[in-house]
Amino acid sequence: MNTLKYPSEREARQMILEIGRRMYGKNFVAANDGNISCKTAGGEIWITPSGVSKGFISGDALVKIRPDGTVLSSGPLPPSSETGMHLRIYKENPGVMGVVHAHPPAATAFAIARTPLDRMIYPEAIVNLGVVPCAPYAPPGSPGMADSVAPYCRDYCALLLANHGALTWGGSLMEAYFRMEALEHYAAILINLAQIGRAGELSVEQAEELIKKREGK
Repeated sequence: MNTLKYPSEREARQMILEIGRRMYGKNFVAANDGNISCKTAGGEIWITPSGVSKGFISGDALVKIRPDGTVLSSGPLPPSSETGMHLRIYKENPGVMGVVHAHPPAATAFAIARTPLDRMIYPEAIVNLGVVPCAPYAPPGSPGMADSVAPYCRDYCALLLANHGALTWGGSLMEAYFRMEALEHYAAILINLAQIGRAGELSVEQAEELIKKREGK
């Protein structure tokens, strides 16, 4: 039985615009960086266009595409150059309803360092994100990006893109966005922690309890 809650086209478009403003306001993106997509009941996907600031995007600029990438409706600009990465996530994990890609400074620093976020020290990160691996480098906007993220789509919900940025997905677009917030918050905590120079690690039993809580969400 399919229990997914599909947003209407109007809801999907409104969520994309709202999340774009939030991302820009929180410094998760600069200039025209990042992209956002949302799947609707008919299986179509709304995605942000190429070359537009996510903080100032209009509803008329959004692009509607099929899962195969065919453009059904668009404004003056083509879909994001990283559309293939979004489509691959939807293909690999049918439960995904929304995808967010951004360049939040703390998380992107870890991406440039090619360092996964996998320490068992912060309960909220364990429950909300789990392990955040780092995908191999692929040039931004290239077809190779889809292949780079594909192995992670089912077993994870957040990913660092080597030398590039961060990527999150979820059972709703808002869940995907909140995971981006949680990822950046976690990365910032780890950077602050490095200044202190030590951390209290959770025990195996404590970490397993949190993982069970995550799996039961």
